[in-house]
Amino acid sequence: MEEYTILRQFADSWMLLLLFAFFVGIVIWVFRPGASKEYNDTANIPFRHQDKPATSKEARQ
Repeated sequence: MEEYTILRQFADSWMLLLLFAFFVGIVIWVFRPGASKEYNDTANIPFRHQDKPATSKEARQ
């Protein structure tokens, strides 16, 4: 067999399965039960310091 045919068969079978498993893993990671606290905290970053910018001491925390 030539190289293109071998790579094409690999991409059509095992690589497709690997990428699908990776996708499912990412979806499970995003919707895991403990993730909502982390996402809410990240979403509120712009609203933490409404009056003034954070000082360097606050930024390190």
